[in-house]
Amino acid sequence: MIIFDALQSVLSIIIIIGLGYLLTWKGWFDQGTGRLFTKLVLNVSLPAFMLYNLMSTFDRNALLLAIGGVAIPFASMLTSFGIAVIVSRLLRIREGRRGTFQTMFFVSNTIFMGMPVNTALFGEQSTPYVLLYYIASTTLFWTLGIYLIQRDGGKRKGSLFSMETLKGIFTPPLMGFLAAVVLIILGIKLPSFVMDTAKYLGNITTPLSLLFIGITFHSISFREIRFSKDMAAILIGRFLISPLVVIGISNLLGVPWIMKAVFTIQAAMPIATQASIVSKAYDGDYEYATIMVTVSTVVTLLFIPIYRALLG
Repeated sequence: MIIFDALQSVLSIIIIIGLGYLLTWKGWFDQGTGRLFTKLVLNVSLPAFMLYNLMSTFDRNALLLAIGGVAIPFASMLTSFGIAVIVSRLLRIREGRRGTFQTMFFVSNTIFMGMPVNTALFGEQSTPYVLLYYIASTTLFWTLGIYLIQRDGGKRKGSLFSMETLKGIFTPPLMGFLAAVVLIILGIKLPSFVMDTAKYLGNITTPLSLLFIGITFHSISFREIRFSKDMAAILIGRFLISPLVVIGISNLLGVPWIMKAVFTIQAAMPIATQASIVSKAYDGDYEYATIMVTVSTVVTLLFIPIYRALLG
């Protein structure tokens, strides 16, 4: 019964993803449409969603209490990274791929998969916690992850902290989050027409993100995928180790159920798509990264109802 309820909770996600796939197959959407959806979500709808959701949900005290939870995703991802280092040495992952392997092991797709999935499962109350996980994930990817991928491509001189790193961290969604935090702490109320505009724009975030995933699925070539020990290790890291580390730390600290649930689902998301893009930019093994992003995205749909059921 619990599994059935969990499957129903993700059915709307699968339907909208399927619609994106179908419309791409029919020629209504293409890769250009996917890029347009990405720009709209990252630069327009998601910052507006953050602003409206936070300001309509939190007062100063509740916000400060929630922000303290950001330590959990930081701690869990660093723990997963430590495990990834050990696993990569035990499996003797070759040079030129090891850093990418380690990065994919602990960094997940927290926006284009994490945001719509958590919203569908837990409603808008999940948004602040999605953003807390996103802050930790983005910070670690654009510092530690970039350094590891640069090392794979032979560009070890790349600094762990640089202007490029700052640009990667301070994205429009994070700026929307920070703007809302400042306004809440200062006790500033925005006019109703501004809040309504942010609400209407924010409401397109989830459907556009899910349609984008459907477009992405249409471009997948399953014939190019070959199962390997690397693939098995990363899938175990993404869908078993990372979520279980989050659950363990959350239980240890006794955090609210919704925070633990959202962080767990975020940890069980597929590999961040930036991993393949950045790997190509720094002459890493981007084909390997792209295949792993593809496989993990497909496998995610199997694990979402399982973790939803386990979380109660």
